[in-house]
Amino acid sequence: MVCVLILAAVAAAVAVVLVLRLWIVFRSHDVTPRESLSLLVVAGSGGHTTEILRLLGSLSSAYSPRHYVIADTDKMSANKINSFERNRADRDPGTMHREYVIHRIPRSREVQQSWLSTVLTTLHSMWLSFPLIHQVKPDLVLCNGPGTCVPICVSALLLGILGIKKVIIVYVESICRVETLSLSGKILIHLSDYFIVQWPTLKEKYPKSVYLGRIV
Repeated sequence: MVCVLILAAVAAAVAVVLVLRLWIVFRSHDVTPRESLSLLVVAGSGGHTTEILRLLGSLSSAYSPRHYVIADTDKMSANKINSFERNRADRDPGTMHREYVIHRIPRSREVQQSWLSTVLTTLHSMWLSFPLIHQVKPDLVLCNGPGTCVPICVSALLLGILGIKKVIIVYVESICRVETLSLSGKILIHLSDYFIVQWPTLKEKYPKSVYLGRIV
């Protein structure tokens, strides 16, 4: 009986520490001025990559180095990213635009994949995402909805919970989402520091979100 009480007390203490740590991570915002910010961008296939690259086109070279994460089965995004970076470097060769790396992780969910198997593939993707996040230690994670972004953002959150580094998570919901959030959005609205929507109807449904109009 005593052992059970001791284990219960230890478990309760651990739970309290984790809750307090999670609260600190969500509440803290580093506003120290910096010359550059390490950026990790999660790119999906097709329209997700096109939208995120449009958004990156409006960011300055202060967001450097840039780390792109794509699914290992994504054959098109790497070409789009390389072309985007080459074009930026050609327009302004004196900047840091060439400082970028493309990383690949397993896709957390394929189209029409069953929910049961999705849980397993997402856990596998997260298992490989955390070492990547720990290695890169970005200042900012930027994503816009591909399934790959969920394990990446959870890993970035864990980095802060463990006291290694606070990573700002910015989620931009796709322009095609007018009345409802994507599955990734429904998950990450609770985990992101800034959740941006591009339609006023979504802002009305989700008051926590930030409406800036169309930004891509």
